[in-house]
Amino acid sequence: MTFATVTNVATMILCIAVLIQAVRLMRALDTVKGGALTDVVRALEISTGEARNVLNKLSDLLRGDVAVTARTLNEGKSMIEELTVMTGIANAIAERIVEAAGSSNRTNAVAGQATTPSIAPRKRRAPRVQTEAASAFPGDDGDRSAGPRPTPHVRAASAAAG
Repeated sequence: MTFATVTNVATMILCIAVLIQAVRLMRALDTVKGGALTDVVRALEISTGEARNVLNKLSDLLRGDVAVTARTLNEGKSMIEELTVMTGIANAIAERIVEAAGSSNRTNAVAGQATTPSIAPRKRRAPRVQTEAASAFPGDDGDRSAGPRPTPHVRAASAAAG
């Protein structure tokens, strides 16, 4: 056998292998083309639509949550400002009380009176145990039908006035 014959036989074997691969490829493409590809595309369209709906619902939900959170933050900021003012007032009152106590002690010392306080220290009470029916507000029995009740200092002031 000559070199030309060997190359022709090798070329024929390679051509037969290419034909076999072409037939296999055609069968695979017929399988995909037959229905699997359209089913895959249809399923992808459905899942894309569902994902879009879920994202729209989530964005609407988050928009509402952001508005509520912003409102809560603004209320918190106003409460901080009010509490700062109240703390300043309480500090000023405490300073006045300290000054008044100091001047009272000085006048008592000058007058020759004892400088010990006349008020005995308070005894500690045992903590209260609340039942399920007990309210979180002191003096409140949980009945809201009669409307809001006055706070204890208002009750004391109205009792003193009446």
